[in-house]
Amino acid sequence: MNEVDDLRQQLTMALKSRALVYAAVYEELIPEVGAQRAEDILKRAVYKRGAAISPKFAAHAPADFVGLRDKFLDFVPDHGRLFSPEVRKCDTDGLEIKFHECPLKNAWVEAGYDGETLATLCRIAGIVDHGTFEAAGFHLDSKTWTPGETGCCTLNISKRG
Repeated sequence: MNEVDDLRQQLTMALKSRALVYAAVYEELIPEVGAQRAEDILKRAVYKRGAAISPKFAAHAPADFVGLRDKFLDFVPDHGRLFSPEVRKCDTDGLEIKFHECPLKNAWVEAGYDGETLATLCRIAGIVDHGTFEAAGFHLDSKTWTPGETGCCTLNISKRG
């Protein structure tokens, strides 16, 4: 294995570890506050993390979607490669990106999560994008993985209305 492949593997493992921390915290909170409240608490925290990185993208608001696309895909770990992004749209009205892979989702699947619990974990992790793009001055409509779907999330970023 060459150095780049080794680093890519280490990065994948770090992302999977992050995913398992999300799952462990979620599972610990459930007996204390219930599943819905646990999801809500984690989403608030993850949203704040997304908002903290929003300044990297704010210069592209309200409508520089080409610049936003390039900056965001370069920012995503391994310049997006680990998530297999497909830019479905990038024009003056907005940006749509479909992610076909997700190391976090893969970690949850490998750990035995499926169905609605897997969908919940995807919603929790996916809220980071709302924090990032909303705090940067954009509107985000995202769709995270649900049972029966392939791939992972889809981000639809547009001008704030």
